[in-house]
Amino acid sequence: MRIIPITKMSGTGNDFVMVDNRQGLLKEAEISKFVAAVCPRRISAGADGAILVEPATQPGHDFRMRYYNADGGEAEMCGNGSRCIAVFAYKLGAAGREQKIQTVAGTLHASVPEDGRSAKVRLSQPSTLEVKENVDVLGAKRDLYCMNTGVPHAVEYCQDVSKIEIKPRGAAIRYHEVFKPKGTNANFVQLLGNNEIRLRTYERGVEDETLACGTGATACAIVTGLVHGYASPVRVHIASGDVLTIHFELKDKTSAPPLLEGAVTTVYKGEFYWE
Repeated sequence: MRIIPITKMSGTGNDFVMVDNRQGLLKEAEISKFVAAVCPRRISAGADGAILVEPATQPGHDFRMRYYNADGGEAEMCGNGSRCIAVFAYKLGAAGREQKIQTVAGTLHASVPEDGRSAKVRLSQPSTLEVKENVDVLGAKRDLYCMNTGVPHAVEYCQDVSKIEIKPRGAAIRYHEVFKPKGTNANFVQLLGNNEIRLRTYERGVEDETLACGTGATACAIVTGLVHGYASPVRVHIASGDVLTIHFELKDKTSAPPLLEGAVTTVYKGEFYWE
């Protein structure tokens, strides 16, 4: 049995197991197995994913962020996870309050207040908006607005997101042939007016609805700016009951690198007994 020190953190409802892997506590070949063991709910620590702090492999960065979905698969990055890792690294002493973070999706710039209760992260350059019209989703034709904000997202506008059956409809979009081979995250957006939207997200890798998705909120805010004329900053009401604030600058069917802002909570520190 091995004992792995962990920290549980929440970024406005998106929860993660954090590991300081700067000294190689987890070897490359075993990371996915560890993540698949620690993330199940009720029978383990439980989380939407796991995030590792590792030494940067590119000059000029404070550290490298490794993000894994709950199924053990490594993903490009995670918006709310990037806010959590910024606070985690600051509390570890691995970085200061102003940070440059290396990720698969590119360089992120983070800012952490002295109290460590929130974080702002400047995400990488989003892709250009792509519209897929009349996509057959569970027998109905739907327009999907697609944008990659570090990971791919599809956005569907709805009159009332509370009435959406997220798991079947989200899965139908996530696994749809138009998004093969890697699939997409599925987001359902309700316009509230006054530059505010309500969002529910089905996350790829979690394979269910999550209480928050930072890259999803960012994609939805930018798409809503492009399609419905909403102005920055857009306040995104997420399933946890919290609000994420997205700052962006629209140009040529995309945005300059956007800023994701929201609360971060350290839930507990502990030891995971791994056999």
